Amino acid sequence: MSETFAIKTEGLIKSYGSFQALYGVDLEVQKGEIFGFLGPNGAGKTTTIRCLLDTIHRNGGSVSVMGIDPLKDPVAVRALVGYLPGELSMEANQTGEKLFRYFNQLRGGKAEWDYIREMAKRLDLDIKRPVKTLSHGNKQKIGVIQAFMHRPELLILDEPTSGLDPLMQQEVLRLVEEAQSDGATIFFSSHIMGEIQAVADKVGIIRAGRIIEVAETSSLIGRSLNRATVRFKQSVDVASLANVQGVTVLGHDDGTSVTVQVEGEMDGLIKALAGFPVLDFETQRPSLEEIFLAYYKDGTD
Repeated sequence: MSETFAIKTEGLIKSYGSFQALYGVDLEVQKGEIFGFLGPNGAGKTTTIRCLLDTIHRNGGSVSVMGIDPLKDPVAVRALVGYLPGELSMEANQTGEKLFRYFNQLRGGKAEWDYIREMAKRLDLDIKRPVKTLSHGNKQKIGVIQAFMHRPELLILDEPTSGLDPLMQQEVLRLVEEAQSDGATIFFSSHIMGEIQAVADKVGIIRAGRIIEVAETSSLIGRSLNRATVRFKQSVDVASLANVQGVTVLGHDDGTSVTVQVEGEMDGLIKALAGFPVLDFETQRPSLEEIFLAYYKDGTD
């Protein structure tokens, strides 16, 4: 396994009885990058993460986390990782502060209390309150802090902003970016396209236990797919635009405007519009969410 990779899987397979959850997952996450892991519920995101940490045993393939096979030495792997599970179980009667002291003891006292207090302040978390009195969002903040508190080399975060309001979501993303600036690698799953688009260097899309795309975020968004809105000086018949190669009519408004999706070059659309009384022409690149949904438009298997 190359030392340039924080995470590398080859042919990762996992089954639960007769149900196969992962079908030969191949991933490469470079050290120092932020890797966004996308997929709907049941696609295999959490199963992949659990195999990375050996909280569940894989059935086949190879896995390397920071150069270590988690199946052979899970303790060594977890010592290098800050992990936020999708569902964090905490003792209800303990306060946030006592939980942080417990986690810090497990990690050999590596965390700095000034850093813990700073994160609690930034996330507006009262660490003196018992867990049972906290909202779902505040419990999530405890999970975030425990993952970051010892400044790990690798952060594995399963839906890190779940249950947080938009301001706190942005604060968590700032923590992610700061961790990367300090040299950490971040691997995180999310349903929120905007946050992955905002911070991820690379995106992996998983569908029904198979990786269907891995690419740089900018490359995905910059693909040759555009949306164009054309407004006309007067009502016209836009039906002929649907016959232009690469053009799909998405909608029109009484013939005075039309919205189309253009795959490939814009030249055909521009030439077709030459015979129309065009008032205004506006193009827009697709969002990461639109690209993601395009992978699922034909089904979920």
